[in-house]
Amino acid sequence: MQQRRRVIRLINYQSAGVFADYVKQQATRIESILPKMLDSKRNTPEPLTQSMHYSLMAGGKRLRPVCVLMACDSLGGNTRAAEPVACAIEMIHTYSLVHDDLPAMDNDDLRRGKPTNHKIYGEAMAILAGDGLLTQAFHCIVQSTRQHGVAAEVSLSIVEELAEYAGMNGMVGGQAADMLGEQGITTLDQLEYIHLHKTSDLIVCSLRAGGRIGGASEQQLQALTTYGYKLGLAFQIQDDILDVIGDEAMLGKPKGSDEKSGKVTYPYFIGLEESKQEVERLTEEAKAAIANAGFQKPELLVGMADYLMKRDH
Repeated sequence: MQQRRRVIRLINYQSAGVFADYVKQQATRIESILPKMLDSKRNTPEPLTQSMHYSLMAGGKRLRPVCVLMACDSLGGNTRAAEPVACAIEMIHTYSLVHDDLPAMDNDDLRRGKPTNHKIYGEAMAILAGDGLLTQAFHCIVQSTRQHGVAAEVSLSIVEELAEYAGMNGMVGGQAADMLGEQGITTLDQLEYIHLHKTSDLIVCSLRAGGRIGGASEQQLQALTTYGYKLGLAFQIQDDILDVIGDEAMLGKPKGSDEKSGKVTYPYFIGLEESKQEVERLTEEAKAAIANAGFQKPELLVGMADYLMKRDH
């Protein structure tokens, strides 16, 4: 145990002061590639293309695609070959937000400080834009094989896992549970289920996809899975905390919107201070999961955990 703690402290020291720049560089890299992934030689209705582009390029942390590149990089893999998969997962994430904002679901007017998709393009086009992003994602994954020589078996595994983690047993299931939950009815265990599936599953999928392209062993894939679930849950609890104490200008939405809409959150159940302690505990457990798994650059994974714990939006 003491040896593991020494390793974690050393990695923390090595990653200090440099990881925010790494995230920014990788996010900028993704944003330069994303529009090209929507290019089509076929005749697509212009309003649909515009609607898809509007939400895909609306900014955000780009956490999930950065996780794809980071996991691949942590193993010394070819991150260029991971770019199409990173874009694919960002398309999946974006489609889920477009649909989540619709009147039938969360009925949000703003996303990242901008009008939500249906407020600009109408509900029907927003639904179709989400559908288009979802299906385009699987086309993107194949390009890792066609354009960058990733083994077809690897791409096949990524497609299979993305369908699982993003579908009814993963993100969509978490969204359904979220829609069914409300204050006074949902338990803390049910809230954890919502967060683990609505948020963590796609982060885990991102890490495993990058790990597969980077040549991860089964032990390393399992380490990335444990790390991803801890990281994703910490990330969502931090979101719950920021909804209470965050800066509205930074958040891009009104503070306290979760409470006003009747959503259950960790601060609602266990209070603000205990929620902060839970983020710290999960962050340390995430780092411990990868400390001795043989990654070439474990400081990247540790850096991401610390970076997300300290974020303010």
